[in-house]
Amino acid sequence: MSRLMSRLVIVSNRVPAPRERTQLAGGLAVALRDAIIGRETLWFGWSGNAAATATSTTPTIAATGKVTYATIDLSAADYRGFYRGFSNTMLWPLLHSRMGLAEFRREDLAAYRRVNDSFAEALAPLLRPDDTVWVHDYHLFPLGAALRRLGAANRLGFFLHVPFPPPAIFASLPQADGLLRDLGAYDVLGLQTAEDAGFLNQALAAVGVPGEARVFPIGIDPGAFAAAARRAEAGPEAKRLTSSLSGRALILGVDRLDYSKGLPQRFIGFAQLLKRFPEHRGRVTMLQIAPVSRGDIDQYKSLRKELDELAGHVNAEHAEFDWVALRYLTRATARNTLAGFHRLARVGLVTPLRDGMNLVAKEYVAAQNPEDPGALVLSCFAGAAQEMDGAILVNPYDPDETAEALHLALSLPLEERRDRWRRMWQAVERNTARSWARGFLAELEGAEARAA
Repeated sequence: MSRLMSRLVIVSNRVPAPRERTQLAGGLAVALRDAIIGRETLWFGWSGNAAATATSTTPTIAATGKVTYATIDLSAADYRGFYRGFSNTMLWPLLHSRMGLAEFRREDLAAYRRVNDSFAEALAPLLRPDDTVWVHDYHLFPLGAALRRLGAANRLGFFLHVPFPPPAIFASLPQADGLLRDLGAYDVLGLQTAEDAGFLNQALAAVGVPGEARVFPIGIDPGAFAAAARRAEAGPEAKRLTSSLSGRALILGVDRLDYSKGLPQRFIGFAQLLKRFPEHRGRVTMLQIAPVSRGDIDQYKSLRKELDELAGHVNAEHAEFDWVALRYLTRATARNTLAGFHRLARVGLVTPLRDGMNLVAKEYVAAQNPEDPGALVLSCFAGAAQEMDGAILVNPYDPDETAEALHLALSLPLEERRDRWRRMWQAVERNTARSWARGFLAELEGAEARAA
C-alpha cells in the first residue's frame, strides 16, 4: 500500500467528544481537518472519564465516516497524578518558563509514565504495520518509547504545540534526561518556531540523543474563518454587542483563563492606557473573554480570584455611570460568535507571557474587514510574533508599553491599518492549518519505518 494511502493514527491526550465528532470541532480537530477528511484515520486518546477503579487498556471504539475513535478511561488516581499533577502542575509551567509555579512530585511522574504505558498497551494491538502515527503534545512525551518497547516499527511523529524552554530551564526538571531520551524514539519532532526547535535540539544533543527537531508553524483556515466572521457580523450577538458599545471602539481579548496568557498584566496595561491617555476615557471599551480552564488546580483558582479583583479595581477607578471600561467574561463563547466579535474589534489584544503560536492572533487578522481593518497588539513572546509583520509588538511585562501600543493602535490612520493588515493577512494565508498538517505528514511519511 502507498504510504500516502496508509492509515493515519492520531494520538492526543483528549479525543473529540461524541457531540463534536461530526463537525470535527475543537482546536486540534479543526487544525487536523484536512489531514483527516477523506483518509482512513484512527484517533486514540483519553475519554475524559476519570472514575474507573483502574486505568483501562481496553479501548472503547466508535466510528464516524472514515474516522475511528478509540478511547480509554483513567482511574481517579492516575487522573490526579498524570493530568492534574505532572502534566499541568509540572510540565505546563516548565515549558512556559514559569518554574516558580511548578510542583514536582515523584508519584506524579510515576503516574505520568504509567498512563503513557497504558496508552501504548491499549494502542499497540490496534496498529497495522503500515500505519503512520502522529502523537501530539507534552502529555505524551514518553509514548513513542513505550510503543517501541512493545515492538512498534511504525513511522512515529511527535508535535509539541506549546513552547520548549531554554535547556537550562528544562534541566531543572528532575529526571529530565529520561524524557529527552524518550523523544529519541520518534522519527520526526516538530515545534512551532525556530527558537523552540533550537532549544530542544540543544537539550537533545546534551544527552546524546540523535535527530533534529524541525519547524512546522501551525495556522488556521483563514478563508473559512473570514467567512464565519462576515456572517456573524450580521448575527444577533454581534448586533447586541455593537448596540451596547454606543459608538465606542472595542478592544478585544480572547484567551483561556491561564496564567501563561498574561491576563493580569493585560488588565493593568489597559488601566495604564486610561491613566496616561485620558482622551480614550469613555471612548473605548475592553472586552476580555476568558473561559475557565483547569479550574480545579490551585494556581488557576488563584488566577481567577486575582482577575476578579483587578477587573473590579479597574472599573471602580475608571468607569463612569454610563460607561463600563472593562467587561470580563469567564463563560465559554461559541467560535462563530467570537469570529463576529473579532470583526467588530478596533484592536485585537493578544499578550501572552509565552505561547507556542497563539492562533487567536491569526483569527483576529482573518476576521477583519479589509476595507476598514483593526490593529493587532501582540506579545513578542507569542510564536505568532515571528510571522505577524504588521502587528504592534509589546513586552507584556511592561504595562506602560502595552498602554502605548494600545494608544497607537487606536490612533492609526486608515491607510496604515490597511497596510499592516495586508502584511499580516499574507502571513496567515501562507502558514495555514492545511500547510502545517501536510508539511508534517510529508516529512513523517518520507521517513523510513524502523525494523521491528
